[in-house]
Amino acid sequence: MSRVIVVTGAGGPAGRAVVGRFTELGDTVIGVDKSGAEGCLAVDLLDRDAVRGLAGRVRAEHGRVDGVVHLVGGWRGSKTFADTSLDDWDLLHDLLIRTLQNVSLEFEPLLRESGNGRFAIVSARAAQKPTQGGAAYAAAKAAAEAWTLSLADALKDTSAAAVVLVVNALVHDEMRAANPDKPYRTFTDVKDLAAAVAGLWDEEPAAVNGRRIDLVP
Repeated sequence: MSRVIVVTGAGGPAGRAVVGRFTELGDTVIGVDKSGAEGCLAVDLLDRDAVRGLAGRVRAEHGRVDGVVHLVGGWRGSKTFADTSLDDWDLLHDLLIRTLQNVSLEFEPLLRESGNGRFAIVSARAAQKPTQGGAAYAAAKAAAEAWTLSLADALKDTSAAAVVLVVNALVHDEMRAANPDKPYRTFTDVKDLAAAVAGLWDEEPAAVNGRRIDLVP
């Protein structure tokens, strides 16, 4: 039976790769992106009521949700710790934390009801090894990880799981074409990320729930 998968941030390179992977597998994919990118529902994930409406719409149209892949991201940084702008923190808080909170809180009931649900985010090694210029980014990623692992604790007695996928950075074909001499050795290709996300259903929920899975080459 095909799964019903919600992909937030579906308009970006990682989102397109994940949507493509699940579509190839024959699943029903609901892409969500604030920009209203082609094939995506235009939803402002900072608006809790709008996210609640999205969850209700998915329930009404599909009856269930088998996976939520939250890919809303962004990066801001500085040269030194002293140069850190708290405006960057405000932006990253909204992108990396608030959207995650709204999506996870509204879709948690649907994931609980699924017979084999998964919730996944992409984090970065910076959350565990922050640099002085990446203070805001690393702190936001660490908070997103903690939030997702809290969701995992909430799901531990269900048939669903919440997982953190860890990368150094992501790369896609357009980046390689623009910088053909750059090796991107420690970057994770978005196609490999998509395969890892789809692979979360290859194991039992308890085997992946609460895990931080490192995808750095």
